[in-house]
Formats: sequence, structure tokens, C-alpha cells
Amino acid sequence: MTPVARNRLILVGALLVAGAGLAVVAFGKIGDNLVYYWSPAEMLGQGEKAYGPTIRLGGVVKPGSIQWNAEHTTLHFHVATDHTPGSASVLVRSTEVPPQMFRDGIGVVVEGTFDKSQVFASNRLMVNHSNEYRAPKPGEEPRKWQETVEGSTTASATGAQ
Repeated sequence: MTPVARNRLILVGALLVAGAGLAVVAFGKIGDNLVYYWSPAEMLGQGEKAYGPTIRLGGVVKPGSIQWNAEHTTLHFHVATDHTPGSASVLVRSTEVPPQMFRDGIGVVVEGTFDKSQVFASNRLMVNHSNEYRAPKPGEEPRKWQETVEGSTTASATGAQ
């Protein structure tokens, strides 16, 4: 076999392998592993399609909706599309301790599944924040963030399911 013929054979083999790989990606079940990123309004607009798949839900924590139960490590709150009154919102249930910066009105991204009872079960909770550091003011308690979460705990014991 001449060097030219050998190089052409290698090129054809490489193209076949690349084509097979592309076909697996294009026609395989890669769509089963997708994670949708929706706002509450977009998710609610999807209807039946929203039930079941893993979704990243992005929005803001609706003021006054945080219900934290420290005994059972259960957090319930509403994620709204934006800060305007009456914007679409979804009830989120999480069994994780919330991040330190979690509070009313902050931007959040929760990952989990939406069920037919209209509750979003979250297994991951992230807050949107700026990357600017602000040192605590003199006399400010480092654990003051808990007041925003625990302040609504008393109302949560009766309202959470």
C-alpha cells in the first residue's frame, strides 16, 4: 500500500468515526438528559410538559412567602417571575438549609421537578448576588441572615404542608 492510499484510508476511517459520533448525538436519547431553564410564567405556560423533567426555575423570592421549619429542615417559598405584584409565581419546597444570602426579594435559581399538585420540589437552591464584598458594619452580627429566614419560621409551622 502506498503512503497516499494509506493516508486516504485513515482519512476515510476518521470521517466515518466522526460521522458515527455525530449520529449518536443527533439521534440518540440525549434529549432525556436536558435540563430546562424557565421562569415561573414560562413553566406554568408549558402545562403538562412541565411535569416530570428536571427544571431550573429562575426568578425572585416573593416577599413574605418564606416559611422555614428548622426542626425538619423544610423550606417553603414562592418564586415569582419578577418583582411586580401579581406576576406568576410557583410554590417551592426544599429540604436543604438555605444559602446564607437567601432572603425576600433576592434572585434565585432552583433545580428540581414540578408535580401536578403545583409544587416545585427543589433539590438545589442557588441565589443570584453581586460579586462585590461588603464587610460587616461594626456591631453587626455575622449570623444576621438567619433573621430573614427564621423570622418567617413562626408563620411557617401552620402554613407549610
